[in-house]
Amino acid sequence: MRLRLLGTSAAALLMAASAYAQAQEADAGAPAQAETEDAVAVLEQIVVTAQKRSENVQEVPIAITALSSSTLEKQRVTNVVSLDNLVPGLRIAAADAAANPKIFIRGSGLNDFNPTSSSGVGLYADGVYIGSPLAQFATFFDLDRVEVLRGPQGTLYGRNTTGGAINVISKRPTFSPEGYAALEYGTFNAVDATAAFGGPIVEDKLAFRIAAKYAEDDGFSTNAATGHDVNFTEQYAVRGSLLFTPDSDTDVMFTVNRFMNRGGAVQPKSRALFPSAPEAAGPDGVCAPNAYRSGLCTDLLGYADTNPDPYKVDSNLEGLDKVDLTSLMLSVDRSVGDLTLTSITAWQDVKRNAQENTDSSPLQMIESSYINQQTEFSQELRLASDVGALQWVVGAYYMRDTTDSKSAYDLLRAYRPFFVTPENPNGASPENSIGVFGYPYEQTTDTYAIFGQADYELTPDLILTTGLRWSSDDKTMDYARTIEESIVQFSVKDSKTFSDWSGKVGLKYNLSDLSNVYASYSRGYKSGGFFGGNADDASQIQPYANETVNAYEVGSKSDLMGQRLRLNLSGFYYDYQDIQAYSTVLRDGVTVQVLDNAASADMYGAEAELTYMPVRNLDLSLGMAWLHAEYGDYKSLGDDYSGNQMPQAPKYSLTSRAQYTFEMPSGATITPSVDISYRSKVFFDSTERERLSDPELWLVGAELAMTSASGHIEGGFWGRNLTDEAYLTSANPIDSLGVDLLTYSRPRSVGIFLRYNY
Repeated sequence: MRLRLLGTSAAALLMAASAYAQAQEADAGAPAQAETEDAVAVLEQIVVTAQKRSENVQEVPIAITALSSSTLEKQRVTNVVSLDNLVPGLRIAAADAAANPKIFIRGSGLNDFNPTSSSGVGLYADGVYIGSPLAQFATFFDLDRVEVLRGPQGTLYGRNTTGGAINVISKRPTFSPEGYAALEYGTFNAVDATAAFGGPIVEDKLAFRIAAKYAEDDGFSTNAATGHDVNFTEQYAVRGSLLFTPDSDTDVMFTVNRFMNRGGAVQPKSRALFPSAPEAAGPDGVCAPNAYRSGLCTDLLGYADTNPDPYKVDSNLEGLDKVDLTSLMLSVDRSVGDLTLTSITAWQDVKRNAQENTDSSPLQMIESSYINQQTEFSQELRLASDVGALQWVVGAYYMRDTTDSKSAYDLLRAYRPFFVTPENPNGASPENSIGVFGYPYEQTTDTYAIFGQADYELTPDLILTTGLRWSSDDKTMDYARTIEESIVQFSVKDSKTFSDWSGKVGLKYNLSDLSNVYASYSRGYKSGGFFGGNADDASQIQPYANETVNAYEVGSKSDLMGQRLRLNLSGFYYDYQDIQAYSTVLRDGVTVQVLDNAASADMYGAEAELTYMPVRNLDLSLGMAWLHAEYGDYKSLGDDYSGNQMPQAPKYSLTSRAQYTFEMPSGATITPSVDISYRSKVFFDSTERERLSDPELWLVGAELAMTSASGHIEGGFWGRNLTDEAYLTSANPIDSLGVDLLTYSRPRSVGIFLRYNY
């Protein structure tokens, strides 16, 4: 029934778009009136590589949003989390300071932070898959654009793209000298310095580009226990690229990236859950909302944070989140007649050492040590032809991923004095959950894939797309659970192969040179694996299987009103099976929480993106998304989550932006801009508990930029979260310890900037 309704609604939208496009085309044939200065102003044409070839974004039959370098700078996009609220259907949140972003597109993702887990959204940097969540928080700088592809992208991008993909494309070396230096200063003594320069080494043969970035701030929260500022930033990044073009048919690029984070570990706000008085208990037995900061509810150790200020915490430990990332990439494009051979070779190594006061209290209840190293090597080969009625690409892919973890939790250290004896001088009591519980493991993954996709012109205006990909992951897990770093409680060594196919069939029809409609069926999957978190029992390490989705989508893309108005529409329906989610089950006679194939879901929705230039120098944009994302069958021991709203899946979201450029008689320009975004209520886990949600949210940002007549100097003022909303980005419950950990957004931030281009 829902699929029929979607099809009917989408068909109506597409017929309306078709009729309007044809009417516009007819109007274009009328006698031309006198041209005005405004009449020559048209919307910018953006070239993307979403389908592994350069195309106008309006010609790509995919729901895709491309953010230009200018847009990224004006929106203060500094990492992948900064993309949140900029693209319809995209949600990105983080509970860690420098790793493990939780990325969702159209409600598809993964609400987990362990390095062995894979999101349903693939992140790619210059064509290289960034599989490690430890590396996905690396800073964004000196970028050409970011492409956000919505919907399964399994054929060309592979497994773990059931929700979509994000392409991050850095600026390439050029054969003409160019560069810039930019400096910003803002609230919390925030300093952001970026510079890039490059040019030819050998004319028309060898060019280089070097870019670097430094960012710091004092932190936007205060620790009442010490008086120190926490949640502070300190990051360094550098990228060097060489472009070699020995002849007109060969393009070779070598890139080196280095990123370091030395900022503070995330310091959440604690919320106690155990009522100490009957009047403080809610209907579910935990603390009632009106008693959260009353002091009548405590955690397991009897502590309660009674300060209602979300940016005031009370912590005995102020840890750091150290991340070191090094990556190398070599890409080669060679044209031979009508064929192009592409090779992309990449290596990446990322290390993380984070020390956190997880309970965010002055007592020693739980302190975490996350020590991880993840190394990836990948090789992709493609052969493509873009000539004639048949355009095609075939390829093969290999990746080896090695994850080494030595993480541990120090639990209930405050209770150790009660268990000290001559035989037990350190007071550890594992049977009472008092001790240092480690979970060292090593996982190795070998990934293989072959794929192909073809676009065939059935008629000059009707294009058929077909694609197929087979992928296989060979995973080996060697896991141990240790106590006090010396006693092995249990160990598990297991291997399993996870293989499946992805594919696509689609049609695109060109209504005119500037308008088209499309429809597609896609199949995608997210690879199965082994749990990489803290396990209490060996049964929790049993493998979980692949997650699959069958996706149906229709859409239209139109440039109207003399290319002043761009209207893109899409509607979709997803049938998800074997969703990877946390569930409480009975295994081997023991009740445990596991990451398993616990759920199914029917998801559907619609999106609209509008860009309008009513007069020259005025740019307006609007993006809207409606999403129905609820679990179908999802049962956990003693609980039924069927019908619950999925995490990080707001029903409604909106992005908007307005910008006008005033031209001064001197040739200088002044450009004010404002952006407003909205999202409806979100939940942070599958239980649909009100306390683990955040209400609807409006955000406002603005910029006032001034550019010299030469274009060399630019400066101005900016503001983000101007209404100073203290909204949640993450809410993690630790029910057994009686505490919720709440991570809040950055408060209102304003600043100034100066940039010199040369």
